[in-house]
Amino acid sequence: MRALLLCLTLLLSSSPVAAQDSVGLAAPDRVTDSGLLKHILPRFSLKTSIRVVADPSGPMVLGVSPPGVPVFRDGTTTYHLRIGDDPRHQRFLDWLLSEVGKSTIDGFRPDQGHPFSARFGVTETVKAPAPSGDVTRGAELSLLHCGRCHVVGPENRMNGLGSTPSFAVLRSLPDWLERFEQFFIRNPHGAFTQIDGVTPPFDPERPPPIVPLELTVDDIDAIIAHVARTRAADLGAPLAFQ
Repeated sequence: MRALLLCLTLLLSSSPVAAQDSVGLAAPDRVTDSGLLKHILPRFSLKTSIRVVADPSGPMVLGVSPPGVPVFRDGTTTYHLRIGDDPRHQRFLDWLLSEVGKSTIDGFRPDQGHPFSARFGVTETVKAPAPSGDVTRGAELSLLHCGRCHVVGPENRMNGLGSTPSFAVLRSLPDWLERFEQFFIRNPHGAFTQIDGVTPPFDPERPPPIVPLELTVDDIDAIIAHVARTRAADLGAPLAFQ
């Protein structure tokens, strides 16, 4: 857990190293303290290679009233996003208003208070878009990089670590897509994984403990496309207690 929090902190840090080439977003305390930004900003960066960081003086402003475009609500409070002329601002707004962005917001559950919702009308069930990455390349990358620890398939079924779940087991989990989209901030990956244009560079004084894993956003899309076609393991029916 400490490693996960540290990685999230580095990812969202407003320090000069992390904030370089990033876009600042000012938000009310309720939104910041809830953890919503830590939930949505890495996902936006992963898909677009545009890093948005929480910054009280940021040029993008999330307010509780107009002007701005309403992007989500919290109980009876509607939050509006005000942006500038920077094309990256418009890209962030477009993502928030997209079905992927709305589903990402709706999928977050704060520890306290009302959940956030990006739906302002009748709630409808939206089918998640199919992964669009290169499946063949995804299979190659999975075996090359993930095969260090995970059993990716029959090709390395004897080489995975016993304490590490196989791709088939991970594919059987209801949140498998989120796990693969966010693997680079999940323990222990954050200590040695670098996503080009998304994660800040490693501190030279604190190098990764093993050979770094370096990927691009397209690489992750390819891996996800491969995993989407992986047959899920049959873990059996849930235990029934009397």
